[in-house]
Amino acid sequence: MNASLALVELAGHVGLLLWGTHMVGTGVQRGFGPALQRWLGRNLDTRFRSFFTGLGITAVLQSSTATGLLVTSFTASGVISLAPALAVMLGANVGTALLTQVFSLNTALIGPPLVLLGVLGFRWTSKGRTKNIGRIGIGLGLMLMALAGLVHTLASIEGTPLLRPVVGALADDPVIAVLLAAALTWACHSSIAMVLLVASFAASSVVSPIGALALVLGANLGGALPTLVSATTVPARRLPVGNLIVRASGVVACVFLLPQIATLMRHIDSNPGRMAVDFHLLFNVVLAVLYLGPVERFARLLTRWLPDLPAAADPARPVHLDKAGLGSATVALVNASRETLRMADMVESMLRDALEVLLRDDRERSVAIASAARCVDQLGDCIRIYLADIGDEQTFDEQASSRGQDILSAVINLEHVADIIAASLVECSLRSLKRGRRLELEEQEIISAMTRELLDTLHLSITVFLQAQLPDARRLIAKKGIFREFESKAMALSVKFLRAATEASSADSFSAERVAEDSGLFLRAVRDLRRVDSHLVSFAYPVMHHHEGVRREGDDQLEKLPFPQPSNRNA
Repeated sequence: MNASLALVELAGHVGLLLWGTHMVGTGVQRGFGPALQRWLGRNLDTRFRSFFTGLGITAVLQSSTATGLLVTSFTASGVISLAPALAVMLGANVGTALLTQVFSLNTALIGPPLVLLGVLGFRWTSKGRTKNIGRIGIGLGLMLMALAGLVHTLASIEGTPLLRPVVGALADDPVIAVLLAAALTWACHSSIAMVLLVASFAASSVVSPIGALALVLGANLGGALPTLVSATTVPARRLPVGNLIVRASGVVACVFLLPQIATLMRHIDSNPGRMAVDFHLLFNVVLAVLYLGPVERFARLLTRWLPDLPAAADPARPVHLDKAGLGSATVALVNASRETLRMADMVESMLRDALEVLLRDDRERSVAIASAARCVDQLGDCIRIYLADIGDEQTFDEQASSRGQDILSAVINLEHVADIIAASLVECSLRSLKRGRRLELEEQEIISAMTRELLDTLHLSITVFLQAQLPDARRLIAKKGIFREFESKAMALSVKFLRAATEASSADSFSAERVAEDSGLFLRAVRDLRRVDSHLVSFAYPVMHHHEGVRREGDDQLEKLPFPQPSNRNA
């Protein structure tokens, strides 16, 4: 056979082997993934059960890499600890070696019937699990057929003049052989495929026994790399690093003793192909025996070498909602009040950032506003749960119950304010700014003045929330009149610009229409700022109710208060 054509066939068989391994793994995960995860979680109480659990899952998934990725995700999320996870990986390595033993047998005749049965099961059923069993059958059949094709193709190129010197040089430099096999194994994500390929080379006398053993060592080393490369956090890296250390220590111990190991393996099985497969199994079994005993000490060392990074402060995490304070209703209500003040600080920051977005088109601040809005919502949920827990732990008197209602009302109003700023004020502003519609100088002055007044209103509302004084509550409600004046000025300014554009419409027929569209940004901003003011003024109503019996049933009830009344049109 032509050497070039043989290499193409060889590449095709290797690709078919990898695809078959992928189909088996995906079929098992899609059809039996949740069951495997539950089984994995229930069988990790001792190191020996963890070891055999890893062996069993790898036998089902047909890949220690898939097992490693699954266990690494559990370890990183804290579902399982590091010591049993290391025991699982020791079992997974042995499971991979056992699978290699099975696939190295002469099972070529089983491949085509498995593919046929798998296709029938996949095509003729609508049940998800049965379809995935068919996918598993197809994958196993493809793997067996690919292995048979590898042996046949290698036999035809065994005497190729160019191949023998290149591959034969691996016996003279086992370190290069280890590194080459490790790189190839990492590229194909399958130590099974690599070891079987090496066994085929050895059986066809393409590579010497010592070179084959060096390549097997490299396949074991490269099998630990995919999981390590995919790990992105320190907790996720501990298990892959531990697995890599285990395999690397074995590789270093064996690489300079390959002639002696080859002599020993000849006494076990003189067949060169079987020798490579048997060495793969023996290598992983010895490592499991050596590391399974001290696995807990090894896990502590890994945790010391790779400590957790200092956790960044999460603004959405409650700071003052101490569970210990639930034993006293007074202490717990103070804790909830302090957390509500944190929400108010976030809302104040959102208001300041929103002004920068409106006036200076600062897109980066819009991202910070969206993040702060999510934090406000999460803190609000935590405060509500905490208030409910107070009710479970303590029997409220009338005063404590009233304070709890005030806190809940403040939390709800702050959440509404955050939603208005993030979802309406900033979003509408960004859409308008992207279309080139910007505020005029006079409009900017009004928006700036409204924001300054709104910040003062926020500070006053917090004062009312903390001190519940009647004069402060009345001052806060009087703020509504100021914002009605701002709204009147905004409408007058918009009409002024529209009239000026209409008078100039003889020169530009689209001028009035464009001014009307551009004023939409300004009027929406004014509307949203007034809505924010309404929610902040709501902090005063509980105080008014407690002191004077005034209920918040609408602005038509405000005639009892000593300040100018709004008209129904502007209410």
